Amino acid sequence: MSDLFWMTDAQIEWMRPFFTESNGEPRVGDRRMLSCILFVNRNGLRSRDAPGEYGPHKTLYSL
Repeated sequence: MSDLFWMTDAQIEWMRPFFTESNGEPRVGDRRMLSCILFVNRNGLRSRDAPGEYGPHKTLYSL
């Protein structure tokens, strides 16, 4: 799918101070998760309807 939204390095670095520390569980890619949240909200989708490139819908739903 060519119309996926991906945050740039500059955008991720700007938001890095707002990321919480991991509490023992391995972190999922911050860029992938934030990009997916913005994509889903922008397009009015459910997490289940997000493209597979963003990851499993159960992971997206639990954010």
